[in-house]
Amino acid sequence: MVVSYTHEPFTNFQNSNNIAEYEAALHLVKSELGKEYPLIIGGERVTTDEKIVSINPSDKNEVVGTVSKANQALAEQAMEKAQEAFKVWSGWDPEARANVLFRAAAIARRRKHEFSAWMAYEIGKTRTEADADSAEAIDFLEYYARQMIELKDGEPVNSRWFENNQYAYQPLGVGLTVSPWNLPFAIMAGTTVGPMVAGNTILLKPASLTPVITYKFMEVLEEAGMPAGVVNYIPGSGSEIGDYLVEHPQTRFINFTGSKEVGIGIYEKAAKVQPGQNFLKKTAIEMGGKDTIIVDDDADLALAADAIVQSAYGFSGQKCSACSRVVVHEDVYDEVLDKVTKITEELTVGDPESAETYMGPVSEQAAYDKILDYIDIGKQEARLVTGGTGNNEEGYFIQPTIFADVNPHARIMQEEIFGPVVAFAKAKDFQELIDIANNTDYGLTGSVISNDRAHLEKARREFHVGNLYFNRGCTAAIVGYQPFGGFKLSGTDSKAGGPGYILHFMDPKTVCDQF
Repeated sequence: MVVSYTHEPFTNFQNSNNIAEYEAALHLVKSELGKEYPLIIGGERVTTDEKIVSINPSDKNEVVGTVSKANQALAEQAMEKAQEAFKVWSGWDPEARANVLFRAAAIARRRKHEFSAWMAYEIGKTRTEADADSAEAIDFLEYYARQMIELKDGEPVNSRWFENNQYAYQPLGVGLTVSPWNLPFAIMAGTTVGPMVAGNTILLKPASLTPVITYKFMEVLEEAGMPAGVVNYIPGSGSEIGDYLVEHPQTRFINFTGSKEVGIGIYEKAAKVQPGQNFLKKTAIEMGGKDTIIVDDDADLALAADAIVQSAYGFSGQKCSACSRVVVHEDVYDEVLDKVTKITEELTVGDPESAETYMGPVSEQAAYDKILDYIDIGKQEARLVTGGTGNNEEGYFIQPTIFADVNPHARIMQEEIFGPVVAFAKAKDFQELIDIANNTDYGLTGSVISNDRAHLEKARREFHVGNLYFNRGCTAAIVGYQPFGGFKLSGTDSKAGGPGYILHFMDPKTVCDQF
């Protein structure tokens, strides 16, 4: 009997033992920086001449690791190995496949601080942000394993007296997982093991900014008993191997998390039936957001301010669920803006290794430049309240930034910046608060801070986002508690960490046995 699912607890970093263990992990990972990592194709290590160099965004001179880079020929080889592995893996008892995930979860739990430390170096996560990422990865392993056990016998359907009808699920085949850099353990793990435990085999193309963390997870899967070829580790260029595998006639599904532009392109390419392809490809696509926190006139304003700051500046605003828009009732607008500004100006920005750091760097030079360009746009569109500066001498650091009195249709209110920039707008009543919140192309997350139950119920009906939160921030969905995914151009709303997620990677089959 498998025990009931509960989410992995977050580490209490007020505890001296936990602090010591985490700092020991930082020391361990520091000693391993600069190593080289091969591809993993069909269980074999493959080294290439062309490399991806992973850099610490807090220290541009520090190499986290050098990773072999796959080309089309190696991507094709990985496809062949995945096809071979599928013939065996798909025939495993679903509970046996689930047991691989349960063991992987136990190994990851033992190495939790180590994974968090890798994220501190490879993508600049503070200890609390990295710890939450590691916990979520463990949650995905535990949750999807249980989901597969629940689904292994299919669903009940009716039968007449002269027949026996069965409705069951079967895996699809080989799929492509394209994972993002911003949750490099959690989303990467979840988008890999969800379809994997369903019996599919995976071509895993991690983000080029975080390939080392992904390699470390491959070690966990192998130690947990995953057969060779079930997951093939092939970091590489999106334009060279990403598009090739999306369009490949044997790719059964694409599981993507990333930008709107790339996601739409994948959706279009996957829709075309290629020569030799006799099925329609499935897609699970999550593309980001422009997420709003609404503050009503009767709200708890201290709660609102804390929720805004936490949602806006956790991991430097580099979350698809991050709060980048705040829409406040005009009667409390000035007070909310003042409270948020005071908290924001006390935040510490710096090296995420330090326990004192609230916000680390942004991911790379391109992100740094893009965010500062948007800050320049904001200065033309609105009033800069605080922040607005950056420093990239050693790493890619940007001060948390607030713009006030922003027109709801301004660019900084409409376009995803993916950085520590928040735009404030005011509204005259609750209907206008909702209308402004809905006026973007995205529909991922949102939050309403209000003590008016009628207003909350109106938001429940009319605030068009996939994840809506009342009287809390708009980030930090927990696997199995707040299934995650969005409406409109935020994606296909596949609801990661939810009861229907792995159904996206299986075909239902009806068998009627007539007597």
